[in-house]
Amino acid sequence: MATSQVETVSTVADKAKLAIAAVLVIGAVVAYYLLGKQGPVAQWAGLLVCLGAAVVMFMVSETGRQFTAFGRDSVREVKKVVWPTRKEAVQMTAYVFAFVVIMALFLWLTDKTLEWAFYDLILGWKK
Repeated sequence: MATSQVETVSTVADKAKLAIAAVLVIGAVVAYYLLGKQGPVAQWAGLLVCLGAAVVMFMVSETGRQFTAFGRDSVREVKKVVWPTRKEAVQMTAYVFAFVVIMALFLWLTDKTLEWAFYDLILGWKK
């Protein structure tokens, strides 16, 4: 059995890119509040420009590339899923509801039987 090892190399440049991305996210929030007097267009423009720059900086880092590869792999795996037909989904839902009703009746009957046995037979308390 071959084991695969994942080796993560984090260089100083990658750490700097992630730090810059974090600073840009903080800058986006600060810009949004500082540009409040210029109007909502300037606020949103400052926010979106800084967030866009943060996303770009994140995506060019190794972590961003790994995140993108993970996303592609996830989409590929979801495409492999065999989804049930409408008929199968309705049947399985009906089975679950039927089981829940039967289980509820069983638990109610068990509860009433134990109540009768303890209160009426053993303790002699009549309601």
